[in-house]
Amino acid sequence: MPYLLNIVYLLLILAASPYLLYSRLRHGKYRDGWRQKFWGDVPRRRNRKVPCLWLHAVSVGEVNLLQPLIARWEQAHPDWEIVISTTTQTGFALAQKRYAPRTVFYAPLDFTWSTATAMTIIKPTLLVMAELELWPNWIAAAHQNGAQVAVINGRLSSKSFQGYSRIARWIRSTLESLDLVLVQNPEYAQRFIALGANEKRVHVTGSIKFDGAQTDRNNGTTKRLATLAGIEKSDVVLLVGSTQAPEEQLAIETFQQLSPHHPNLRLLITPRHPERFDEVAKLLDRSGLPWERRSRLETANHNPAARVLLIDVVGELGAWWGTSTIAYVGGSLSRRGGQNMIEPAAYGSAVCFGPNTWNFKDVVQLLLHSNAAHVVKNGAELQAFVERCLSEPQFAYDLGKRAQELVVAQQGAADRTMVFLQGLAASSLTRTIPTPAAVKQQRKQPRRQAG
Repeated sequence: MPYLLNIVYLLLILAASPYLLYSRLRHGKYRDGWRQKFWGDVPRRRNRKVPCLWLHAVSVGEVNLLQPLIARWEQAHPDWEIVISTTTQTGFALAQKRYAPRTVFYAPLDFTWSTATAMTIIKPTLLVMAELELWPNWIAAAHQNGAQVAVINGRLSSKSFQGYSRIARWIRSTLESLDLVLVQNPEYAQRFIALGANEKRVHVTGSIKFDGAQTDRNNGTTKRLATLAGIEKSDVVLLVGSTQAPEEQLAIETFQQLSPHHPNLRLLITPRHPERFDEVAKLLDRSGLPWERRSRLETANHNPAARVLLIDVVGELGAWWGTSTIAYVGGSLSRRGGQNMIEPAAYGSAVCFGPNTWNFKDVVQLLLHSNAAHVVKNGAELQAFVERCLSEPQFAYDLGKRAQELVVAQQGAADRTMVFLQGLAASSLTRTIPTPAAVKQQRKQPRRQAG
């Protein structure tokens, strides 16, 4: 099975190579970290004599949610070393920026040789994967090197569950081998169990994303960015974040229609993917609106009179949400499935998003049930929502207040996650690590008894 997976992965990479090459040449993606990804040639730990917590986060969203967990772990276990791996280029850049001087590297692809090499170099005590990472060779390599494996903040959408159900016989043993599965809600728990996870190892802890949400608009980073952008207290900021086409165009049209009647309105746009910064810049050029790039705000030639700002810097959106009065969360009018709406809700912004939010189905249900967010189905409804927030400030304030109260009430998942991980860590440090020969013999034993 492990070697069969190697062949499958190689065939998939070969099939995807034209797209990978195009993305590399056109957008600068997939250029970095190939020695770490393909060969497992990851950085060596600073001190291999101390216990190690290896945290894996695929991209920006998962990297962000690690923050409250890292803070709690290092306070409780200052003798442990934490290393962080990511998959995407943007996730890697953010992790380096946010978690330095801790070791950050690209995760190995799920080949037998790359995962084995990375595990031998890192030698983790615990391997902790955020949300949903089911890589059979990687998990097997961790166990063979004496590490225990946990999934935290686990989520398994209906779409993902259907996909995994088609290959359930191939992934059941991987799920069965997980030492701990901590999920966001009971529905996800049942899906993990249905696919093969050990029921006794699956626990509902809530979403850590609520814990990492900042609620104080006066935090240092938000205040600095607001000052940098020249945002005044009298300004009403419409921030459209994590957007995809055509959401930026709809936001521009909304601003064009409303700003003549509401001169205190400002528009901030943050595209989801950095490779689209220039594409959105061209939209703004064609609009005729005075606008500026975030990357130019600290230069002498920026335009302080611009009422529209393109945020073309990765990793700042969380703080920019704190400047917003009205927030549109992108990827929800496209087929992306939505982006994280917890951050603007935590700041008390009047939050809206499109109808396609299956990636955050549980969060959306909570917000809508509490009348703490609004769904817009097209550009006309986006404009109507923004206009109502401008014309009825109390409506916008009440909507945001309910959203913030909801986020605060949901916090605590990081503490619950810590309890389970500390129990797993204690068992990891006291158990006897089996030799490869013993592992092989143990695998054979049930077959003998069955015969």
